[in-house]
Amino acid sequence: MTTHYYTASSLDGFIATADHSLEWLFAQDFDWEAEMPEIAFAETIGALVMGSGTYEWLLRNQETWEYTQPAWVFTHRVLPQPDGADIRFVHGSPSESFASIEASAEGKDVWVMGGGDIASQFAEEGLLDEAWIQFAPVTLGAGKPLFTKPLQLDLLGVTRNRDFACTRYRVRQLQ
Repeated sequence: MTTHYYTASSLDGFIATADHSLEWLFAQDFDWEAEMPEIAFAETIGALVMGSGTYEWLLRNQETWEYTQPAWVFTHRVLPQPDGADIRFVHGSPSESFASIEASAEGKDVWVMGGGDIASQFAEEGLLDEAWIQFAPVTLGAGKPLFTKPLQLDLLGVTRNRDFACTRYRVRQLQ
């Protein structure tokens, strides 16, 4: 089992604007059938992990909950839950819930969807194995950061998807 952070970023390291907008991302040219697209990646995933900001964005911007995997939402607030969705609200550090997250993936991989803070917490606790980052040809100047803590990464692969530079990194575990 591998824990991945799979996301898109502006060239200056932001995954969303300060008000959580992704309009800048959807305005870019991306081929969903090419190498490293989310659709093929999602087929390997058994469980999702996200912070409350990502969860709330998904609720606001999807007509229906499109994921069939269990979704683990790290939050300290009471949030709505779509009918029929397997949403598990947790708080505390990732290591406190990781055994349950891993078990719910049933042998498949775990996708840390976002945001940058939850991905950084997973990395800091040695629970993040890879980061897949699709860099869009845009800068935002400010917003929600790709990561919130320092990391060391090893480049595993890079490819081009139309205007995006698609990268895959191994997260170096601290000794």
